[in-house]
Amino acid sequence: MLNNYPINFEKIDEMAEGDADFRAELVSALFKSLTELKEKYLEGAELKDMEIISQIRHKVKPALSMFEINKLEKVLQEGKDILTEFGFNEDFLEHLDGFLDAVQDAIDQVSLSLNVDGE
Repeated sequence: MLNNYPINFEKIDEMAEGDADFRAELVSALFKSLTELKEKYLEGAELKDMEIISQIRHKVKPALSMFEINKLEKVLQEGKDILTEFGFNEDFLEHLDGFLDAVQDAIDQVSLSLNVDGE
C-alpha cells in the first residue's frame, strides 16, 4: 500500500510476517482502538473532563507511534497542549474539529483495509 495514508500499513505487514490471520487481528485491534479513541475523546470533550481525554490518549499512544499514525499523534499532542494551557476554550473547540478529521481519516483507512482483507 502507498504510504500517503494516515497509517503505515507496512509496519503492520512487517509485524504480521506474512501471516494473514495475524495481520487481520492487528488491523481489527487498531480499528477498535481508533474507534474507542474517538468515542472517549468526544465524551471527555462533552463532559469537559481532561482525565477521560488523558487516559484514552495514553492508552492509544503506543499504537499511534508503532504504526506511524503521525498526523493523529500530532493533533493529540496539540490538544494536550491546549488543554494544559487554556482548558476547554475556543481553541480546544477548533482543535476538536481537526481531531475529528484526523481520527476519522485513520478509521476510514483501517476500515478500508479490513474490507479489502476480508474479501
